[in-house]
Amino acid sequence: MGKYLDLARKPFAGTTNTTEHDRSRPEPPLVVFGRIGRTCKVLEQRCPDHVPVERWQQAVEDGRRFLARWGSQAEALGWTSADLFGLHTPPEQPHWSYSRLSRYDAIGLCWLLQGRPVVALTETTAAIMNPTSNVTVYRKNNKPALGPEGDSLDDLT
Repeated sequence: MGKYLDLARKPFAGTTNTTEHDRSRPEPPLVVFGRIGRTCKVLEQRCPDHVPVERWQQAVEDGRRFLARWGSQAEALGWTSADLFGLHTPPEQPHWSYSRLSRYDAIGLCWLLQGRPVVALTETTAAIMNPTSNVTVYRKNNKPALGPEGDSLDDLT
């Protein structure tokens, strides 16, 4: 039994208080995957204009977690930096209440995660687990689906 206790204590060698390891939570390692990883590194440096600081910090954390788990698969499936970290381009003179996160169709996946994990990834979708055990599907091509053939807004004129 003594050798197993020695193995259990080994990570704490050189410390006097073993509980200090329980309190400190290291950041997840960021594995840089090409352009996507570089974009995440740039995003970490500064909060974009017209984005609340809390949402920026959460997006950076979510981006790091996403890249650590899904980065290589996302790159292989053709996900781009814009698909993951994109933001709406602000107008030249935005209204004081303007938020770059208000346009769901123009923001990347990591801005929408808000601490929730991605549980599945395909070429065009990401499944996000919600706290209620429901899954939200993010479609990277946020365009509305087309209706049946012949169904057109031109028919209303």
